[in-house]
Amino acid sequence: MVMLPRVEHELHKRRRSRNIGLLVVLLAFAALVFGLSIVKITNGDMMEGFDHQPRASVLPQDPNPPAKPAGPVAAPGTPGARALEESP
Repeated sequence: MVMLPRVEHELHKRRRSRNIGLLVVLLAFAALVFGLSIVKITNGDMMEGFDHQPRASVLPQDPNPPAKPAGPVAAPGTPGARALEESP
């Protein structure tokens, strides 16, 4: 079988260059989105949503914070909380 040389049409050459350009643009966009996602995830401690709630980082520090209980506290309605209520 004899292989004939293929002559590429000029239209295909233009399409290939446009496709390569589009590939470069899409890869750059994907890299930008990936980079921004990584930065946002690594700075997650600074992230606070706009949900109409006071931001804890902006509130002033309480000079007399409430004392923390010495032991674990059972949530209301659990068997441990009922046992604590029943004990004298």
